[in-house]
Amino acid sequence: MTTPEGLLAVDERTARELRGLARVLVRSGYADHAAITAALTEAVQEDAPSIEATALVPLLIGEAVIDLDADAKAWPATTDPDRLDAVLDELEKRGVVVVRYTSDHHAAKKALVAAADPKGLVFFTDTDVWHAVDFGMLELKLWHPDTANVAPGEPLLDDVLALLNDNDLPAVFDEGRIEVTLDWQRRVTL
Repeated sequence: MTTPEGLLAVDERTARELRGLARVLVRSGYADHAAITAALTEAVQEDAPSIEATALVPLLIGEAVIDLDADAKAWPATTDPDRLDAVLDELEKRGVVVVRYTSDHHAAKKALVAAADPKGLVFFTDTDVWHAVDFGMLELKLWHPDTANVAPGEPLLDDVLALLNDNDLPAVFDEGRIEVTLDWQRRVTL
């Protein structure tokens, strides 16, 4: 892999961190080109202020997209994120509010409060997805309609765990969250 010219002017750690951020933003499959550009521009301006962000950011994105496209050639026709989407779609059909790739729990709570007769809320944040990209585990938060966390043995939790596991997404409840083991292989078009 060749090093984009701007990265030659920063220390190895900063270059690695900028590449890592570009990687998770692109591979998330949720952020669009404008959002990725904005996040990377902010990171370059903060971590490498001597570098021209408008020149470096497109190179970082391009490099991440090329790497993703190369990896995607070996992916199965149906990936774990495809199965996750099917589970989330089914939960929505059952009246559970689903919020994907949100910045925080406040935005998820707004969606729950705005829903008519919700059966619950399942959500995950952008940083949860970034963790899944790098470590193969996505944390889902599951709340009752009153925003209380679910607890072991409750039907809502049991239903969500069963749905995940029945769709080949191994999931367990641990310390107030559902941990889903998956390979984050989301196809991306930027």
